Order: sequence, then structure tokens, then C-alpha cells
Amino acid sequence: MAGRGCGCGCGSGHLNEDNARFLLLAALIVLYLLGGAAVFSALELAHELQAKQRWEERLANFSRRHGLSRDELRDFLRHYEEAAEAGIRVDSARQRWDFTGAFYFVGTVVSTIGFGMTTPATVGGKIFLIFYGLIGCASTILFFNLFLERLITVIAYIMKSCHQRQLRSRRALPQESLKNAGRGEADSLAGWKPSVYYVMLILCVASLLISCCASAMYTSVEGWSYFDSLYFCFVAFSTIGFGDLVSSQNAQYDSQGLYRFANFVFILMGVCCIYSLFNVISILIKQSVNWILRKMDGRCRQQCQSGLSRSRRNVVMPGHVQSRCNISIETDGVMESDTDGRRPSGEMISMKDFLAANKVSLAVLQKQLSETANGCPHQASTLSRDNNEFSGGVGAFAIMNNRLAETSGDR
Repeated sequence: MAGRGCGCGCGSGHLNEDNARFLLLAALIVLYLLGGAAVFSALELAHELQAKQRWEERLANFSRRHGLSRDELRDFLRHYEEAAEAGIRVDSARQRWDFTGAFYFVGTVVSTIGFGMTTPATVGGKIFLIFYGLIGCASTILFFNLFLERLITVIAYIMKSCHQRQLRSRRALPQESLKNAGRGEADSLAGWKPSVYYVMLILCVASLLISCCASAMYTSVEGWSYFDSLYFCFVAFSTIGFGDLVSSQNAQYDSQGLYRFANFVFILMGVCCIYSLFNVISILIKQSVNWILRKMDGRCRQQCQSGLSRSRRNVVMPGHVQSRCNISIETDGVMESDTDGRRPSGEMISMKDFLAANKVSLAVLQKQLSETANGCPHQASTLSRDNNEFSGGVGAFAIMNNRLAETSGDR
């Protein structure tokens, strides 16, 4: 690929494949951030300026009507801002640091939502939050990973069962011939894997269903519009947590205990589903980045081959010089023919040439020994690993990839 070293000299300064993928993804994220900033600035800046102008006019009218100076009025408003940061509101609101309010707060901490409407004000509370959040966030992320592992297992099992039923319905075999068709069906399912697009579709439907049900509840209980409720669900379930809309903050509700329990359940289920969906989308992003790198690699190879063909018209090249580019340690030596690197009998080979000729064998042997020692046998070759849409990943990404691969090959 584009990040691998080029054997013909044109790509001697190229980065390796992982670094190329990292840099390309970083560049795409920067472009994504710049585009998002431009869109939000175009949408929201005019509204902000209009709101500021209306506030200045209202402040001037109030100061003129009551005979107050602008400085006195601003000092009073600063005091109210300090009270608002401590949880004091004009309308009646529940106490933020009673047991139920504190439980809601720690839930937003360990889930990394962090709405910001409640924050510790004492030094002891801030110090305790550092250690509490360190352990709580790590434990919750572990819980999300385990939830993701089991969710992918269930989805893969259901999808494979549906695939088996489709195969049986297509054959429409009688009962006495099912035993004879069992082996053929097992062979057809041996290499079957659940499509990442189907997994993403199922997670999208589940997330949308939870969000719609939660939005209906928030609309009727909190008095928000349905669109604002959907907006709150995404902000909360994705753990962004702006804090402009926060549920369960009023002092009293009808069926208050039931509502707070339902609110907790919806947020927990929504965070788990959106967390899983983000990891599936990250697979598609990785595939897109790999596709871009393959396109770039194809152009580089064409340029290398065209450059070599022009240079070889009037030059006699040694037999051991390789005529290909972008061959990494994973494929170097595998694509070579038996004649490449062959020396006349009696010619001495240097240690450098020996290591270069055997670097693939040494690397593969070392990897196999490591996998055998760790109890993880080698399941796929290096060349086929890039074609697996569930390969690679770190953290929850790796958990989901491994679970998809395992469940697809269990039965």
C-alpha cells in the first residue's frame, strides 16, 4: 500500500502503512472539523448576534424604567450568575445535592456524559471526583466493551440463523434428504461472515427506536418539543453532554419515581447502543481510509513501473535487482520468483543479504511462536487479513472485530 517502502527507489522516504493511515485519517478529521466549524458558524452566528442585540435593548429599557445605572444592574446580574452556578434558579428546581441528585450526578460522571449543570464546589468534592471518576469511568468503559461483545454475539447469531433458513428455503429439500444436505450446508456456511452493513443497520434501528420512545417520554413529562427531545437523546446517548437540556431537574413530577427509573434505563440503553454504533461506523471509516490508500498506492506503482521501463530501455540491469515497488515485510519474499536473488554457485553471500532474504521467514516464525505461546493460533494469512472487514482495531474496536470473526466461524 501507499505507506510501504518502494523497492525501486521512488518511495524510499514513504512512511509505513500504519503511519500513512494515521496521517490520512488525521488530515480528514482536520478537514471535517474545519467544515463543521464553517457550517455551525454560518448557522448560529447570526442568531447569537440577534439575541445579544435583544438583550442589550431589554437591559437598557429595564435600567431606564427603574432608574438604575447600567453598572449596578450588571453587578446584580453577576451575583445571579454566581447563584445559578451553585444550582439556584428563578423557577423551582430540585436540590442538586440530595441523594437522588447526587446519584444522577455520579451517573453522568462515570458514563462520561458530564452535562455540567451540577459540579462540585468544595475542594474535598473536587479531589474526590478525580479519584472517583478515574475508577468509575474505567469500569464503565469496561462494561460498555463487555456489552458490545455480547451484543455483537447476539446479532451475529441471529443473522447466521437467518442465513441458514434462507439456504434451507432455497433448497426446499424433503425431510429424508436433510441429512445428506447437512454437509453441503455446513460447507457453504464455513466462510460466512455477517456483513458490517447489516450490523450497522440493526444498531441504527435499535438506537432510533430507543431514542423515539425516550423522546415521547421527555416530551410529555419535561414539556420539551419532540425535536428538542430527539436532540437531547443524541447529545446524552453519545456522551457529548452539552447541558443545555437536562432531564429530571424539576422539583416534582407526576409518578416521579417511575419517571426517574425510566430515565435511567433509557440513558443506559441509549449509551450502550450508540457506543456500539460508533464502533461499527469506525470500521466503515477504516475501510474508506484503506480504499483511499489503495488508490494512492496504485498510482504510485504505475509511476514506478513506468519509470523503470523507461530507465531499462538502454541499461542492462543485474538479475537480482527487483522490479517492483511497495513490497513490505509482510509480502516481501512471498511474491519473489525462485530466480530472484539467485547467485552463481560458489559466490559468498553477506550477512546483510542473508537477513534481507530471510526476513519474512524470521518474522513469520517469530509471530507464530508468539501466537502459540499466547494460545492464539494463526487463523488467517497476512495477505487475506487486509480483506477482512472485521480485522484490526484497538480496545472496543478490537473486541467487536474479534467477536464478529469468532461468531461467524463458530458453527
